[in-house]
Amino acid sequence: MPLRLLIGLGNPGPEYENTRHNAGFMILDRIASKLGASWTNERRFHGWFTRADGLFLLKPKTFMNLSGKSVAAVSGFFKIPPTDMLVVYDDTALPEGRLRMRPSGSAGGHNGIKSMIASLGSDQFPRLRFGVGAAEEKSLVGHVLGKFDPAQADALHKSLENAAEAAIFATLRGLEAAMNRFNTVEPPRAKPVRPPKAPADGPPDGPPPTPPTTNLS
Repeated sequence: MPLRLLIGLGNPGPEYENTRHNAGFMILDRIASKLGASWTNERRFHGWFTRADGLFLLKPKTFMNLSGKSVAAVSGFFKIPPTDMLVVYDDTALPEGRLRMRPSGSAGGHNGIKSMIASLGSDQFPRLRFGVGAAEEKSLVGHVLGKFDPAQADALHKSLENAAEAAIFATLRGLEAAMNRFNTVEPPRAKPVRPPKAPADGPPDGPPPTPPTTNLS
C-alpha cells in the first residue's frame, strides 16, 4: 500500500522552535511548503493538520511523550493502518543530517515513537530518522532540547531539504526505492599511513669504516 500519512514529531511552543527534538516539525514544514499546503489547527486530531496531493500531513501538538494520541486520532478517522504512515523524527544515534529510513522497528529510546507504538498497538510503521548527533558531554535531554548550531545553518538547511525530498520520494516511488536512494552510509575510512622506520643504530649502509692504526713504536 502507498504511504498516505506523513507525521513529524516535535514539541509545540516558541521555546522549542529550532531545537533538535523538533527536527520532525521542521521537515514536515518543508514538505507542506513543497506541496503548497497550509496548516490548520485541528482540535479533533490534537495537532496541526493539512492535506495535499492525496497525502495527509500531521504535526502533533500533544508534546512528544503523547504523540501517539494525535496519530491514533488521524489513523482512526481516516482508517489509515500503521504500514501506510511515515513518521519523521530526530535521532541521536546518527550524525547530524544523516538519514535512515526503515519499514518498522523498536522505539530506540525515543519517547515519541514509544507513544506511537503504545497508541497504535504496533511498531510496524515506516520511519525516517534524522540525525542530530550524540549528546557528548551534555545530558541527553539538554542536547535534544538544545538549538541547532547557528554556524551550521547552511548545512542544516540542506540536510532538512534532503529529508523532505526523501519523504516525498517515498510517497511517489515507494519506501524501498527511497531507502536505496537516501539512506546514507559512513564514508570509508582511509587506511592509516605507517610512518617510515627509524634508521637502526650503527653506521649507515656499507662496510664498516676501517679503524685507524696506532703507531706504538
